[in-house]
Amino acid sequence: MIQADAIVIGAGAAGLMCALTAGQRGRRVVVLDHAQKLGTKILISGGGRCNFTNLEVEASRFVSANPHFCKSALARYTQWDFIGMVARHGIAYHEKTLGQLFCDHSARQILDMLLTECAAGDVTIRTGETVRDIGGAERFRVTTDNADFEAPSLVLATGGPSVPKTGATGFAYEVARRFGLDVRTPAPALVPFTLAAEDLELARPLSGVATDSVARCGRASFRENMLFTHRGLSGPAVLQVSNYWEPGQPVHLDLLPEVDTPEELVALKRRRPKLRLKTALAEWLPARLAERLTANLLGDRPIGDTADRTLRRTLHRLKAWEVVPSGTEGFAKAEVTKGGVDTAELSSRTMEAKRVPGLYVVGEAVDVTGWLGGYNFQWAWSSGWCAGQAV
Repeated sequence: MIQADAIVIGAGAAGLMCALTAGQRGRRVVVLDHAQKLGTKILISGGGRCNFTNLEVEASRFVSANPHFCKSALARYTQWDFIGMVARHGIAYHEKTLGQLFCDHSARQILDMLLTECAAGDVTIRTGETVRDIGGAERFRVTTDNADFEAPSLVLATGGPSVPKTGATGFAYEVARRFGLDVRTPAPALVPFTLAAEDLELARPLSGVATDSVARCGRASFRENMLFTHRGLSGPAVLQVSNYWEPGQPVHLDLLPEVDTPEELVALKRRRPKLRLKTALAEWLPARLAERLTANLLGDRPIGDTADRTLRRTLHRLKAWEVVPSGTEGFAKAEVTKGGVDTAELSSRTMEAKRVPGLYVVGEAVDVTGWLGGYNFQWAWSSGWCAGQAV
């Protein structure tokens, strides 16, 4: 039986952050991961450059059944704290857009930094450890294929089932339920939409075309690029609103955010009546998209031959395109998982289960989901740090 002060299951962002924090407080920490390779999600994030946090972190940019839950952790360990660690390790980084911070060189630098910090806390990390059983009350016992471990604190940091090719599963939820914790139904988040036949008829020929847009779902609204795919819609604007979407809900798309009113097309008609519609729309849209929309809306004739009311109606349709997604591309294409262990079960200060002393849940396994752009990594750092201060 291997004894420790804390057992952390999961060697991803939240698990390593928790482990290094606890280890540097003098705790004996053992990290167990079923994979042979550490930090796969870190390594593939941000196109291999790891969008490790955001300059504009605030609670309103996270989705949860309790929107206030994340406030304590985000305030106790901020983006500036993590940026400070990155700077101490001499990792060069840059702001790409909208406050998103990326490594200049490689995501490997973030993983190496975390492992170096773990080593400084004398943390034991064991890979290839598939957990077969977890039990105990005052002390937790974890049995793997290779050994038995025992500790008064157990941290669930295995994330959610998004990006299953990295080995991600719903293991944390299974364990949480075993200890009687409520779990809100997990669902893919930051995920592309699939479209039903009618809308897909328009979208599929445009696969690969991106355009500036505003995507809205309920009260959530994002202006970023939208991407047409062979199955539906993707791109940052669509991924963002997917956090707020529920099956059956419509999504509204403004394909002409640069155009304030339909009168702009009418004014263009006055100035250049011989201009064809696809050429007029191409002033604001990618040429392929303008051509496809023209074919579906009015046909390619001079705008001077089109009634003002028809032009206004056409522009209105482009600024208020309503689609009802048939679904999403699922966990395989989702960047994160929404839902998870109910925040009502956890202390917002320490991430400890209120009804199971010594049991902690951190990172993606918790019902807290951030926007695209480094927010989910910051939640991993903040929640992991809070648990690491408590175990």
